[in-house]
This record gives sequence, structure tokens and C-alpha cells, in this order.
Amino acid sequence: MKAIQIREYGEASVLQIAEVQEPRPRQGEVLIEVKAAGVNYADILMRRGSYGRRSLPFVPGFEAAGIVLQPGPGVTEWKPGQRVMGTVLRETCGCYAARAVMPSWLLMAVPDNLDFEAAAAFPEVFITAYLALHVFGRVQPGESVLIHAAGGGVGTAAVQLAHAMAARVFGTASSDEKLRRIRVLGADVGINYATTDFVDELTRATQDEGVDVALESVGGEVFEKTLRCLKPLGRLVVYGTSSGAAPTVGVPELMTGSINVAGFTFGGLSLMRPDIVRDSMNAVMKFLADAKVHPVAGHKFPLERARAAHELISSRASFGKVVLVL
Repeated sequence: MKAIQIREYGEASVLQIAEVQEPRPRQGEVLIEVKAAGVNYADILMRRGSYGRRSLPFVPGFEAAGIVLQPGPGVTEWKPGQRVMGTVLRETCGCYAARAVMPSWLLMAVPDNLDFEAAAAFPEVFITAYLALHVFGRVQPGESVLIHAAGGGVGTAAVQLAHAMAARVFGTASSDEKLRRIRVLGADVGINYATTDFVDELTRATQDEGVDVALESVGGEVFEKTLRCLKPLGRLVVYGTSSGAAPTVGVPELMTGSINVAGFTFGGLSLMRPDIVRDSMNAVMKFLADAKVHPVAGHKFPLERARAAHELISSRASFGKVVLVL
């Protein structure tokens, strides 16, 4: 079958189209015909060898939408022909391919009004955003939320979910056009971090009060500055460190403002607490069914152009989710 294969770690040029053996579903797995695959920043880190190393060669990709071909042993909830979307466990990957095996419990039915490209843009980012906002951020109606990289995949999902949770939403992005688009999604205030200092802008926008909750995935200086944006008893939720830089904040800084910092990864939580992930899947599907959120498939590439998809995300010029179409 056709797939993107990584034979060595490195830059986007290591993504090669190849013919590989079709996978077979094992106990609790489902074989699907992939119609579209979501591209995530974690894919880029994996390609570089900085997000858990796999035995080379391997097929990347954590997320896909398609049609059930064959349920594996023990699977009764999914039947051939059903339209599904979902993710895989981090140690498996394999979604940049014509066919992929996925754990049955991480699959969701694709609503009739959703095409496969939009479906591939939904699972990873909306579940991550819900975990950050509800499970770890404990956002309540009327509270204020700061969402960094609000024009990205998780960011566009988090803006919609926070708005649907009746929170006041502050979003940062790198251009005025992205800010315009996140306002359409539900952001109340947009801050261009490329032209202004987001701490100063947020301080002015909140009349020196700060926000109740902040979502952060960059690390380093952004983490440190975001702490200054929080109210006393504020909650900072970390779900990534895309800058690769570790923050230097110590315990005294957290104690002074009685700040609560929580961190998680979707992949790690899927292994440690699948019940929490499953509850979050049910919750985001309810938001989707009630038309309170929608996937933002901002950019679509054929599978053969996976390299261009990765380069677009790395350039930070993308908006919403980048999707590979088969």
C-alpha cells in the first residue's frame, strides 16, 4: 500500500512516499481505509527524533478519518463500511498511509454532515483542548481564558470550546489576519504577539486583573511571561514545549500568586487514564453534535506532499489544522 515512510530522522526531506506492507488489526484494533490524516506538531518532533524514537523505518501519523474495513478480534462496536475518525496510541502511529490500524476505543463515528478532511481535523485537537480547558483548567462560566497560538490546530479548537463554555476568551496569534479569524471562532480579544508584548496587552485588556486560566504549549520565556498574566489562584495548563526551551520559574514565584500549574500529554494520558480520555471524547462529540464547535481544516495537501505540510506548520503560517488527503 502507499504510505509516507521515515527511514532516517531529520528535516522534512526525510518524508518519502513508499510502498509498505498493509497492517493487520490485532485484538481490540480496527483496520480502516484512510481518507484523510491530520498533521500535528508532534509529527514534526517525531520526524526529528525528539518525540520518542521508533525503529526505522516507520510510517508517521497519529490521527485519521476513513472507512472501517476490518474489525480485529474482540471488536464488536465497529462494522465494515462505517465512517470513523480517531487517533492511535503514540507507540504505534502509522496514519500517513492508505490503510491504518487504530484502537477501537479511540475511534468516533463521523457525523453525516462532516467530510473526511474535516473529520481528520477533529479528534486530536479537540480532545486536547477539552482536556486542557475542562479537566486540567477547570474553566467555569464567566471566567477568562488566555489561549496562546490561538490560530493553530489546538488553538482554534480551544477558542471554540472556551467560548462554548461561556468563558471570556483572549487569544494570541502572529498576524492580524489570524486574529480576525479567531474572533469569528469566538475569541473576545486578540493579541498580535509579533508586534506587541502580550503581557502588556493582556494587562491593559483586563484592567490589570489578569486571567483565570491560561493554555501554554511553547515553554521557555512564553511560560514565564504567561505566569504574569494570571490572577491570584490562576491555573496554567501546559500541553507542549514547542520552543524546546525549559522555563526557569521556581517554586517561590508560584507560591507568591498561589498559582496552580498542570501539565499533560494526550498520548500519555491515553495510556495512564484512558477513562478520562474516553469521557473527553464523549464530551467533544456532544459539542460537535450541538453545532457549538466545528473542525477547522485550514490547509489540505495530497499524501505525496507531506513534506510541504510539515514545512507549512514549521513556518507558523498555517491556520487551523493541516490535513493530508488520500
